[in-house]
Amino acid sequence: MDARNDAQTVDQAAEDFAATVAHWREVRGLPKRALAKRMGFDPSYVSHIESGRHKPTEDFARRAEETLGAGKAIWKCWLDYEAAKARTAPSASVPAPRRMEQPYATGSAIVVEHDAARLDYDGRLYRLTMCRLLRNTGTEPITRYLIRISVDRYPGEPERSNAHYRAHPLTWDDLALTATCRGEEMRWQAKHDRDAFKEVWLRFENSEGRFPLYPGESVWIEYAYSVGEEQWGRWFQRAVRLPTEHLAVELAFPADLDPAVWGTETSMTAEAAPLRTAPVQHEENGKRIFSWSTSTPALHARYRLEWRFRASPERDMNQGEFR
Repeated sequence: MDARNDAQTVDQAAEDFAATVAHWREVRGLPKRALAKRMGFDPSYVSHIESGRHKPTEDFARRAEETLGAGKAIWKCWLDYEAAKARTAPSASVPAPRRMEQPYATGSAIVVEHDAARLDYDGRLYRLTMCRLLRNTGTEPITRYLIRISVDRYPGEPERSNAHYRAHPLTWDDLALTATCRGEEMRWQAKHDRDAFKEVWLRFENSEGRFPLYPGESVWIEYAYSVGEEQWGRWFQRAVRLPTEHLAVELAFPADLDPAVWGTETSMTAEAAPLRTAPVQHEENGKRIFSWSTSTPALHARYRLEWRFRASPERDMNQGEFR
């Protein structure tokens, strides 16, 4: 559910604003540099806002809302930030703002050696299983890994989509998130908990002990979650956030729905274009499985797969996205 409340601090409101901008930027399929250009800002400015190095401004909030068409979601976060500042203004001893939490510790660096996703649909529920082989190429142990779950029911109608998720939010119980590393359960901790998207830290630890990813080591992690058809439907997008050596996707749909799949890719320098290679399909145990992969994808590239079911009545087009 939406984590904002009347007791929200200035820092929490600023972080919430940054997360909301990042969410809508990803929904629109825009790299930070492209968004900054459309808004008329220096290319690094969006990155500074999203990382917390710069605090929100009214001008940025207005331009971001207009450019991203967020159905007033960004503007509401700006108003929440201003309200939080107003609540602390009478105090003469307001502490200096803390720097936003960065994804990983200084000296850490992650390379994704293999990134494999399988999305299964049973006619009412989507279940995503994500497997990643991570390598620590830095100088410090890594103790957590950040993932995002993001959906948009009506991507062309943001106000309608926001209203839908206020009434039908993603909940942790429905997601049924699980995560493992080397067969060990991983604890997880919510970083952002909003109606239509979540950011989650997967921690390299559990009740039995800790198992950090040390420099030079590689390890497989696996996580999975579920999203109902009414929230995540006919397309989803992959964003390459870390250096990646191999990326693979499988979509498994009931064959009797006669599914058809296609896709597009975008990069820092190019608009959306058809995937360079078509998904390969085969049938297995009553399911039609579509497979697609690429090697050494460009950093910040985005790959979007879409589908329709030719044997069922057309319904509203939905979106799901994972990282």
